[in-house]
Order: sequence, then structure tokens, then C-alpha cells
Amino acid sequence: MAAPEIQRIVIDNCAIATVDADDTEHAVGHLVLAGHRIESVGAGPAPADLDHVVRRIDARGHLATPGLVNTHHHFYQWLTRGLATDHNLFDWLVALYPLWARLDERMCHRAAQGSLAVLAKGGVTTTMDHHYVYPRGCGDLSGAIVRAARETGLRFTLARGSMDRGEKDGGLPPDFAVESLDGALAATEETVTAHHDASFDAMTQVAVAPCSPFSVSTDLLRESAELARRLGVRLHTHGSETAEEEQYCREKFGMRPTDYFASTGWLGEDVWMAHCVHMSDADIAAFARTGTGVAHCPSSNARLAAGIARVPDLLSAGVPVGLGVDGTASNESGELHTELRNALLVNRLGAHREKALNARQVLRMATHGGARVLGRAGQIGSLEPGKLADVVLWRMDTLAHASIADPVTALVFGAPAPVTASFVGGRQIVEDGRLLTVDEDAVARATREEARRLARIAAGD
Repeated sequence: MAAPEIQRIVIDNCAIATVDADDTEHAVGHLVLAGHRIESVGAGPAPADLDHVVRRIDARGHLATPGLVNTHHHFYQWLTRGLATDHNLFDWLVALYPLWARLDERMCHRAAQGSLAVLAKGGVTTTMDHHYVYPRGCGDLSGAIVRAARETGLRFTLARGSMDRGEKDGGLPPDFAVESLDGALAATEETVTAHHDASFDAMTQVAVAPCSPFSVSTDLLRESAELARRLGVRLHTHGSETAEEEQYCREKFGMRPTDYFASTGWLGEDVWMAHCVHMSDADIAAFARTGTGVAHCPSSNARLAAGIARVPDLLSAGVPVGLGVDGTASNESGELHTELRNALLVNRLGAHREKALNARQVLRMATHGGARVLGRAGQIGSLEPGKLADVVLWRMDTLAHASIADPVTALVFGAPAPVTASFVGGRQIVEDGRLLTVDEDAVARATREEARRLARIAAGD
């Protein structure tokens, strides 16, 4: 039997920011999507004689970019938005752990649906979720999250988290919300076996992700690194987020966070860490030397008063840097496209002032930088022939953006741009700002119901 012909989608007449190695841009250009992949990108109109074209999109007035890549998130927090709004990180955790410790499978599925829906509507085509709260008897939380990602249609990395230091061991979470060392390692390996896909066009991957230096034992950190490398998957955790974390590491381990991570095998090209706000020159040099990546979360860092990360210095040193939403209990919008603007503006409040970041550096962090951090720069993150067809069309001719001549500047400096179309592997998941894969109104109702149920359970009703 003859192989089926590959169907093509042609996108014409749009501005294009490819975010390739040369930052190639076209004022008016075209893309051809063939099946799951990008077949061609170029200036001017697409060839008129292409075969098997099933759809032609006249995208005049639009900017085409690679799909945004979200490198740090906690989906479950969708159910606890708007709480503990005037707290620093440690006080915020103490306030919210009693709620999070009551999570169950249905709650996690609904919370993931809400988080994923908002990400998709805002131009994200690849995301991750760092889930580390596994209360006893809670059901299959990892499976519920993976299922939600498949339903929404986003490319996805589940960072299977863990904690083994509860209150009795000096940690912050309730004891019944943490796992034993052996239990966490076994469950993580089972999750990798069940869900990780190492193929080029994988929709679901898994990383090994103990929560943070102050919620896991040194043994769990060290053995998690060994497990990940034996299984051939990536490593993720929180690092150098607050001044209090640095003080904790000095008192507990006699060293700063980066040195502690180095001592447990947690620096390397297969590692990325969230936040990395309080980094010395030596820390940055260690990350650059080892290829360790960073997920920069400007809104959450501001919400929790953590500080301003040294992003210009990280980039100058060659450290891989992507953008992250972080959990929606510390970034209630849950949107990555607002992080582009916030990353630029917040970093200009730092030492480098107006020279800190420009629009194209921020777009690169949100696309190619994120792909690099997740270990997928060969497949996604730029618009190039042979890469996966993860493409977003941003409408730039409305009142909010039409008077800004440069579309990349408009996207980063301006208001959130409407998403006319978003494709993941050539499959359209958003059209004119609405999800095509799930009923977002039904998701809104379900997440509201689960948030109320969680509050009732936590209150003892």
C-alpha cells in the first residue's frame, strides 16, 4: 500500500520572526507546514504549485513566531489563586501547604486543565509542570496531569517532583504530604517508564524533579540525579530563589546553594533550575561552565518579593535561559506572554538599566531559550525547515498594536497580542483566541467547583 501523501498548510503574507541562529526575519513572508513539520520558511509568497495543500491562511496583519515555551510551572496551584497575597516565599508556603496537602486526582486534573488552557490561549505550544505534592491516598496525580495535557494538545514535560522532609524533619509540608526516599524514587521511575517519550516529535516527556534544597534530603537529591542519568531524562528543581534559601543552605550544609547542588551532582547540561535570583559571579560561572539552565520567572519573583534575577549576566556568560510562569498561586494570570514584557521591564530595574534586555532577546528566551532549557532545541523553538510545526500567529493590526511599526517590539513592549492561530505539530489548537481542543467555559466551571471543594476539605467541612 502506498504511503499517504503529506498534507500541507500554507501561511502567507505575515511578518515572520524565525528566532533561528541568525535571527532571520521577514517583513512579509510565508511558512509551509507539511504534516508535523515545517517544510519551508521564506520571504514573499509561498510557491503556487505546491501539492496536497489542504488549507491556505492569508495572515496579513500578523506576526508568526515559534510557539512559546514555558519552562517552570505548578499546575495544581490554579485552585489556590489569590491567597496569601502579601507573603514572602517561606510564609507563603506555610500558609498554602495545608491546602495543597489535600489535593486529589480530580483536583489535579481540573487544575491542570485550567493552567493548560490559559497557556495555550496565550501562545504557548510547549509547557512543563513541576508537580511535587503527592499526599497519601491521593490517586494517580501524574497520570491526571499528563491526561490534561493530551486533552489540551500542548507539547508537555512532566517534572515529577518529590519531597521527603515533612514537619517532623524540619520541613514545611505536613508529614502526610511527603514521600519516603525510596517511595519517591520508585514512583518517579514508574512515571518515567509510563509516560516518557524520547522520540523527535514527542508530545510527553518526563524529568526528575525533587522540589528544593529545603524540602528534600541530601540523599534524595543525590539519588534523584543518579536515577535521571540512568534513565536518560532531565533534572529540574528550584534554586537560589530567595535570600532565606541561601541562609538556610549556609546554616544546614555549610555552603551556598550552587555549591550544594554541585556537591550532589546537580550541575550539568541535563539540569535546569527555576528562579536563580540570588546568584554570585562564581555561581553564574559554574552554570555557564556546566551548561546548567535557568527558568526565569519575573512575575512570581516580584509577587513573592524574591528579587531581580541577573538575567543579562546569565545570558552574557552563555547560560541557557528560558521564561517560566511559575505556579498560579504566585502569578495569578498564569500566562507566559505577559512574562515577555515583565522580563524586559523588571530587568531594566537592575544594574544594567536600559541596556539589560531588548525585545528580541526576550522573544528568544521565550522560544529558543526555553527549548534549549528543556533539551529540545533541535526540534522546537525556532521556525526552520525540518523542525516541528509549532507556530503561533499573533494579530498585530488591532488598536492595541497597529501604530507600532516593528511587530517584535509590539509583541514584547505592547499589550498581550491576540492569538489568531496556534499550531502544535501542525495541529491547530487555538483559533481567534478560542481553544479548539477543550471547552474552556466548562473548564472554568470545573476549576471553580474544585477550588471550592478543596477549600471545604482543608477547612474540615
